[in-house]
Amino acid sequence: LAYPAPHSTPPITCSPAHLSKPSPSRVCSPAPSSSSPAPPSPALPAMAESGADPPVASAGSGGGVASAETAPKKAGSAVGPVEMSRAENLQRIAQRKAQVRGYAHSKKLEKLGVYSACKADDSCKCNGWKNPNQAPNPPTVDVQQHNVASLSDPCRSCNHVLADHVSHLENVSEEEMNRLLGIVVDVENLFICVTKEEDADTKQVFFYLFKLLRKCILQMSKPVVEGPLGSPPFEKPSIEKGVANFVQYKFSHLPPKERQPMYDLAKMFLRCLNYWRLETPSHRRARAQTDELSAYKVNYTRWLCYCNVPQFCDSLPCYDTTQVFGRTLLRSIFPVMRLQLQEKFRKEKDKLPAEQRTLILTHFPKFLSMLEEEVYSSSSPIWDADFSGSDVAGAQAALQSGVSCVTGEPSSASGLSPGVLSPWRKGEEGGAAGEKRKLDESMTLEDAKRQRVMGDIPMELVNEVMSTITDPAAHAGARGTSLLSAHAARDEAARMEERRGVIEFHVVGNSLSQKPNRKILMWLVGLQNVFSHQLPRMPKEYITRLVFDPKHKTLALVKDGRVIGGICFRMFSTQGFTEIVFCAVTSNEQVKGYGTHLMNHLKEYHIKQGVLHFLTFADEYAIGYFKKQGFSKDIKIPKSKYVGYIKDYEGATLMGCELNPRIPYTEFSVIIKKQKEIIKKLIERKQAQIRKVYPGLTCFKEGVRQIPIESIPGIRETGWKASTKDKGKEPKDSEQLYNTLKSIMQQVKGQPSAWPFMEPVKKSEAPDYYDVIRFPMDLKTMSERLKNRYYVTKKLFMADMQRIFTNCREYNPPETEYYRCANTLERFFYNKMKEAGLIDK
Repeated sequence: LAYPAPHSTPPITCSPAHLSKPSPSRVCSPAPSSSSPAPPSPALPAMAESGADPPVASAGSGGGVASAETAPKKAGSAVGPVEMSRAENLQRIAQRKAQVRGYAHSKKLEKLGVYSACKADDSCKCNGWKNPNQAPNPPTVDVQQHNVASLSDPCRSCNHVLADHVSHLENVSEEEMNRLLGIVVDVENLFICVTKEEDADTKQVFFYLFKLLRKCILQMSKPVVEGPLGSPPFEKPSIEKGVANFVQYKFSHLPPKERQPMYDLAKMFLRCLNYWRLETPSHRRARAQTDELSAYKVNYTRWLCYCNVPQFCDSLPCYDTTQVFGRTLLRSIFPVMRLQLQEKFRKEKDKLPAEQRTLILTHFPKFLSMLEEEVYSSSSPIWDADFSGSDVAGAQAALQSGVSCVTGEPSSASGLSPGVLSPWRKGEEGGAAGEKRKLDESMTLEDAKRQRVMGDIPMELVNEVMSTITDPAAHAGARGTSLLSAHAARDEAARMEERRGVIEFHVVGNSLSQKPNRKILMWLVGLQNVFSHQLPRMPKEYITRLVFDPKHKTLALVKDGRVIGGICFRMFSTQGFTEIVFCAVTSNEQVKGYGTHLMNHLKEYHIKQGVLHFLTFADEYAIGYFKKQGFSKDIKIPKSKYVGYIKDYEGATLMGCELNPRIPYTEFSVIIKKQKEIIKKLIERKQAQIRKVYPGLTCFKEGVRQIPIESIPGIRETGWKASTKDKGKEPKDSEQLYNTLKSIMQQVKGQPSAWPFMEPVKKSEAPDYYDVIRFPMDLKTMSERLKNRYYVTKKLFMADMQRIFTNCREYNPPETEYYRCANTLERFFYNKMKEAGLIDK
């Protein structure tokens, strides 16, 4: 191969390009000194300084990423040294290409002639013009800038003139010539990489790309990587799409303020991965199986060709690792990447901005643990091609562009469960007054049920109340008070420890199809020891057999890398239930809420799997614990589903728990606490609005010991209602409930006083009706809902009927006939409900 005379670029050295231990470099960089002789090729601009190599560097044997590229930076923040180095390196490459493209036309022809075959005659095999005036030991200055060869200068190799080598460039445009000169610079850079590279696999890829680009100059074509590697994307869904699905899957239930940090962590993870340097196949060979190594070698070659080398050879098409690779590559690099990232952040924690330190050191480890579970889970939905979330496209766009993926939901509504705030309805969004609220065709009965729980409280009032409530879980300053409070939830301390990364939860199990890694085996042994110590009456051999049985899995509670508790279970997906076999927390870690938080995590895990029933045989010491976790002796699942499947224990009590898929169990106590605070604030505001003062009760002075609550003057004006009407038993059979409600509806519609309520109020008859009444209701609408099986409980039916009477009394004066009809029909309705046994008499 022939190369042009050297120029002013400094000589070349190679530096380590990995995060942990030193290894041969994958990228070349200029040496600090310029006094040594130059190599026989233009140098590759500096790609890495020793010990601080930037992400544009190629693979290192241990893998790694530049620290300055990890944490997202805010506008105006200082740029880290490594990030500056990377920017300088790319700038040097651009400057070198600009310098070459700025040559005079004759100089450009000379430069391209070096890589152009001789065309004097067909017998000449010279593949590049060689300058006859090149000195044997040239100085480091670019003498070619001053001694430009002419087209009549002969080639030192074939004696044909330069014009014979560049005759094909006579009619080429300046733009095309500049493109070819850019490839020339990339070829020279790759040549240095080939000569300095020590790893055989990487050297082979560099050499292939070197020949490819040289061929492109010769043929004046665009570089295309061909062969068995395929073309991007190599797997669907991509890593970026999978992470976007993960964020949506795990955190979509959170309010915007709490969800935004998860997007920031996801963006940071993807950014790290895009600049991650893969370890070489030879380095990985020591610990990988043959099949896995073969697949990894293919992905490593793809990564070099499409992601790594194109970062400093821009004549090659460049892709982000997270956009063209999928789950397979992520699985192969995740363990090493996770450990090295966390170690690097710990070492550099003092360099992190204060506002990011908590996010990275506290929340990022937990984020990675949750992601790891989905990466290696065989049933994780985030890798499904048809995964659908409420805003997956928006989530992915937020990860790509850095734009916050926050919906139009009021930020003050954070922490509420779906039952407290329902979506805005048509009438509330400024729709036409008098237009009836219809059930969305795509909405299930359960969705409709959730929508109706809102009540008549104005949204503005709810938002105002929410602004006065502080969520202890969302503000670090309130942690101390929430944990010391006498009313703190049982799992509050455990939840806070999980957020700080003190404890972790992992679903683990043995496998016969693939060899479990060492960490999982150590956790399984730890679980066996915990169960054996805490369940002394259970044979140790029996515990060992079930813990290591591939059909059983265990949710492990890990603290400081050591297992301190767990729940062993077996899932019967076809039967719709899971049997809980063992449940224990080591004795010195009890009474900290770990047991409750452990069970809540297990519930959420099963909701994702679509299994909504737990069964277990509890001994006399465990019954109390299971009752606190929502278990009861009233088994909801048919006996035929579990007989013959569940293990029967002598002297134990069978208990069951039915899961509600709409409840985020790990945050359930926080939500309930916030809802109680909201109700309390609303009651206080309601009381403040009541200005009438009644005289004190005197009956107790006269010897009366007890009076009914409803006899207290003014009690009904506060909104209090007797609860006795709701104490009737709910029919278990939905068909029975439907028939009962249908009969009552027919009787109500046939009552003489029902005539004002048969149809929706017409706006022409009462123009201001829909300005006063926010939630209209009528018997026709109720009949349609009943026909569509909307009323799955008697409470929904009674709430709509009561709304008819309440709306009438609110809009009409007491002396009107409408008001009297409402009172009459209300009494008739509740009498029929009592006769049907739906409320107590």
